[in-house]
Amino acid sequence: MRILHGLDGLTSLPARAALSIGNFDGLHLGHHRILQTASELAKAESTTFAAVTFEPHPMTVLRPELAPARLTPPSIKQKLFESMGVDHLVILPPEPSVLNLKAEQFWTILRDQVKPAHLVEGASFRFGKGAAGSIENLRVWSAGTGISLHVVESVFVPLLDLNVAPVSSSLIRFLLDNGRVRDAAICLGRPYSLSGSVGQGHQRGRTIGFPTANLKPDDQLIPLDGVYAGHALVAGTLYPAAVSIGTMPTFGENLRQIEAHLIGFNGDLYGQPIEFHLLDWLREQQKYSQLEALIAQIKADVAETAILARRDPARPIAYSMA
Repeated sequence: MRILHGLDGLTSLPARAALSIGNFDGLHLGHHRILQTASELAKAESTTFAAVTFEPHPMTVLRPELAPARLTPPSIKQKLFESMGVDHLVILPPEPSVLNLKAEQFWTILRDQVKPAHLVEGASFRFGKGAAGSIENLRVWSAGTGISLHVVESVFVPLLDLNVAPVSSSLIRFLLDNGRVRDAAICLGRPYSLSGSVGQGHQRGRTIGFPTANLKPDDQLIPLDGVYAGHALVAGTLYPAAVSIGTMPTFGENLRQIEAHLIGFNGDLYGQPIEFHLLDWLREQQKYSQLEALIAQIKADVAETAILARRDPARPIAYSMA
């Protein structure tokens, strides 16, 4: 996959590409449908499959206090695009040259300089300064230009509470904020993952028989405090992992942290890249008056994790950490 940057990168795309533009945060099932449509069009006409994404989200510049929490760090996002077969990925930064383009100006660049054969977007797609451009604008402007507009409808999924909902990044953020990682996985088509490197923790786990890897997370949404069953991805290998998010209340006042006990792993992880894939919610964080009670609960968490890790509710992520 070739990675291009900025408006210069956008205008250097090969002509007659099948192109899709969006934030694509999370690369969830709705995004999958859009990108799959573009991919099929590209294959049918032996042309380029290209995607354009904004990095970071424009709201981080326009209204930082309202910017949505990131679901997918840039490095993981790029790996996912590549796994979907994208030939050219254009990354547009939230700079004035991009943010100040009115919808018609952006369209003119697409029509006159990028010259795609197909433009594939979701029904709610907005673009241009102030998000003033809409799908209806594209319908009118693309008529007679040789650019075919394809509007892909939302994907609806049944959640575990039996509600059927349209998949969106906003819905996934809501689910994660409430610890509903199984529902988030349904929407994503894969478990939600936390990525980063292993840092120095308090090293209490090893003193009670459960050594943990302390995650220094990338810039992304951290789900509700609690204990989760999951996997840890280390150097391309998945290990069942009991993941704790919170302040470790049994040990007094602590900063919020993310740590996991990897079942079946032996070795030194400090400084290594790692991902935690969250499969299921186990319980809330609790404060125990006696250490023995905490150890007994951790044993139960690990045993339940070993069972749940064999029952992955979604397809595994289609790449390995470098």
